[in-house]
Formats: sequence, C-alpha cells, structure tokens
Amino acid sequence: MANLVESQRWFEKALTLMPGGVNSPVRGWGAVGLTPPPLIARGAGSRVYDVDGNSYLDFVGSWGPLILGHAVPEVVAAVQEAASRGLGFGATTPGEVELAQLLVEAVPSLEMVRLVTSGTEACMSALRLARGATGRARVIKFDGCYHGHADSFLVAAGSGVLTQAIPGSPGVPAEIAALTLSLPYNDLEAVQEAVKRHAGEIAAIIVEPVAGNMGVVLPREGFLEGLRQLCHQEDIILIFDEVISGFRAAWGGAQARYRVKPDLTCLGKIIAGGLPVAAYGGRRERMSPVAPSGPIYQAGTLSGNPVAVAAGLATLKALQRAGTYEQLEEKGAWLEAELVRAAARGGAEITVNRAGSLLTLFFCRGPVNDLEDAKKSDLNRFRQFFQGMLAQGIYLPPSQFEAWFISLAHGAEDLEATAAAAREVWGR
Repeated sequence: MANLVESQRWFEKALTLMPGGVNSPVRGWGAVGLTPPPLIARGAGSRVYDVDGNSYLDFVGSWGPLILGHAVPEVVAAVQEAASRGLGFGATTPGEVELAQLLVEAVPSLEMVRLVTSGTEACMSALRLARGATGRARVIKFDGCYHGHADSFLVAAGSGVLTQAIPGSPGVPAEIAALTLSLPYNDLEAVQEAVKRHAGEIAAIIVEPVAGNMGVVLPREGFLEGLRQLCHQEDIILIFDEVISGFRAAWGGAQARYRVKPDLTCLGKIIAGGLPVAAYGGRRERMSPVAPSGPIYQAGTLSGNPVAVAAGLATLKALQRAGTYEQLEEKGAWLEAELVRAAARGGAEITVNRAGSLLTLFFCRGPVNDLEDAKKSDLNRFRQFFQGMLAQGIYLPPSQFEAWFISLAHGAEDLEATAAAAREVWGR
C-alpha cells in the first residue's frame, strides 16, 4: 500500500474539525476498510495525486462532472478569465443566458431552465414546482435512487445512505416521509398499483432514467415509456433526475438516449464542469409558475455564479465536438469487456452494468435490475478488489453502490493498466 503519512496527518486533523473527517459521506472510506483515505492535492488529465505524492488513475472524476478529465486547459482558462472579471454579482450575466440556451438546445424536454447550485437543490425545487402545479402532496420515487438530501427524498435512498446502511435519516419528520412512496426500480406494475391506490394524490414521479446511486442500473425496455404514459393519463408530473446521466449517457442525457421526454428535468455535475451549478427545467408552461413570473418560490444567491457557469460552458462546448460520445462509448465498451474477461479467467463472479462511460462492477450473479439485485453483491469481495486495485494505483469509488466514471482523458494505456490491475487482483 502507498505511503500515506501526510494523508494520515491531515485526516487526523480533519476528524477533529468535520464530522467523520469529510464534507460528504460518500468521501468516507469505512466501507472499504481503509483509513486514512488518500487526501488529494491535485489532478491532471486522468490522474489525481495525493498529499504524499502518490499518483492514481482516477475513475471517480469528482463523482461525475469531470468528463473531460482534470484541470483541462480550456476549462481552466475559461474559469480564470471569468474570475478576472469578478467572482459574483447577484445579477443576471450573459454567461447564464448562454448556458441556459445551450441546455435548452441540447436536452429534448427543455424550453426554460432555472439555474441553481446543487443537484439536491434542483430536485427539491422540481418537486416543489410539481406539488404547486398539481395541488397534490405525494411523490413516488424508486428504491436505491438518490435525489439529494432533501427530506422528501431520504426514503430508501441510494448513494452514501446505502453505502453506510442508513435506513433514511433522523431529523426527517415522519409526516414528510409518509408522503413519499418508494417502489422497486424497473417495476412498472408496482407503480400502476400505487397510482391506483392513491388516485388523485400523486404530484410527481421522480426517477433516475439511468440509475447511478445503487450502482449503474439500466431501465428495462418499456419502463420509462410506461412511466411517461401513466403520468400523462393521471396528470402526474414526471421528473427525470439526470444529475448523473445528463450529458453522460448521451448528449442531451438519458432522455435523448431512450427518447422519452419528462415534464421536468434536473441537471448537475457535467453542466458545471467541476464547479457548483445545477438546473431544473421543462416546457415553458411548466416553468412559468416559478417566481418571479409565478407564485412558486425558489431563490439562491449563488445561482448561476459566473465563474461556475464559465466552467460549464467550456465543458459542454468541448463535448459538442464530433466523435466525442463515440469515443466515450468505445472506452466504456472496451473496459467492460476486459473486466468481464479478466473475471472469467480468475473465476470471479461479477456482473457489469454500463451506459456509455458509466459503469458498475457488481460482485454477484446478474442480472442487476433493481436495488434488491444490487444488494446481493458480496461486499467483502468488493472490499478486497478495491484494496487490490488501489495498491496498483487505480482509484475507484469507495463503494459497491456507486458508478465508475470514464473520461475523455482516459487513454488506451490507462484503460489497459486498469484491466491489467484487475487481472492481477483476480490472479489472471
């Protein structure tokens, strides 16, 4: 294992100043049995470097935004140029308008957007809009899907809640939790039954069209289409949480990949290029009730921050180049095939789920179509695999229930090194 003397020193100090030594639970490494985690000092291209000088091939990518890689010169230059004009104004800037225009042009369901600061804020605001528009209170979500840490969504949630086996969260009033119905992902019949049972009470159905917070789980054929039809019939607002899948599953998101339009879309991560910007939006008539043009209130001092917007614009413009998504698809397909081949040679039972440059390696027999399938994964074997890969300089998400993020910066040599490390861990 790498020398982590400086990481240890910094982590011990962090433990005295921040709960668990981290500012987000997914950064904790308890699930993989390693303390301290490497404290990261910098990144470049496909690699990150810790405070001890160790180098790692990075498949976390700041949990998804860094689809171009770390410290990409054109993004850094855009940020520096924007910062030189001022860090924030609390007023509308041309960059906000330009980013909104680009999102509307790219994402099939969007005619208007509201920029916010985080994915949690986007999902929380979209749900408030749905409740205000319908006059209903209940929401349907899906087991293992994570939509941020707002009270309404911390029911059978994925991501860090799942990794740390937290059933929901103390502090969420039972009355609010009771308004959320959490159903098995990919089970359209269960949704139909719930809508019938609570006829006239459901404001919204929110779903990750490609789930990324119980590991990558793909929608079964007909699932998203069935949700769309049901919501149309019952005047329910369909919300796609594309914070992870937006501009990752495809240009225009999973809704472009699967050709299903939601009523509202939540975006984040890639649209900010590594800085804090998110958005929610939909058709013009859906968004017009948002203040100040309507009565449904939502606000944010840092919304559309000009420096963050500059990073998002530079990232999205780079993704518009011809062949970008074909490259990402090729990289993902190659790594998936090599991981499956290496596991077979080593006698390891795994399932790989992938959507473009998103993938998860589950330590269980497939298929993995929902949370219950994902939870069959052997966490001890995942822990051993994670530790073995880290020892060879491969930096993976420290949870069985998270996605690997492949970037354009990952070259053929990087991917071969990752496959070689897996072969080594599994004893070829």
